[in-house]
Amino acid sequence: MAEVLFYHLTESTLEDALPGLLERSTARGWRAVVQAGSEERRDALDQHLWTFRDDSFLAHGTDREPYAAEQPVLLTVTDANPNGAAIRFLVDGASPSDLSAYERAVFLFDGHDAGQVEAAREHWKTMKAGGHAVTYWQQRPDRRWERKA
Repeated sequence: MAEVLFYHLTESTLEDALPGLLERSTARGWRAVVQAGSEERRDALDQHLWTFRDDSFLAHGTDREPYAAEQPVLLTVTDANPNGAAIRFLVDGASPSDLSAYERAVFLFDGHDAGQVEAAREHWKTMKAGGHAVTYWQQRPDRRWERKA
């Protein structure tokens, strides 16, 4: 069973939070897959990850490009795992399928978007009922994560 984490964004945007989480994941030697809720969001994240910080380089690609299987971080809109990722990030309302192939799954949701909050609640119930170890993390005003459940 995958460890499932819910990250409730209250102080920063997905664009602010995701790159750091991806950097920490790749530093652990994990390949990552990011499943977005739409092609437009996937493409916007693709552009953002090239320019999010001047002093950083986060190698990544998308599922519409050749060599997806070789990418350390892959952005997608499907539930496929062509790069053999150990961690799956679900953003912008993306819904998971079977998470048993992953060590960890991370739901990032915007606390200012009622639809994303409600979807996260439903995913929490489903993951818990499925036997996954689930934890809930919320941002503090200083943008650090605090475990709430």
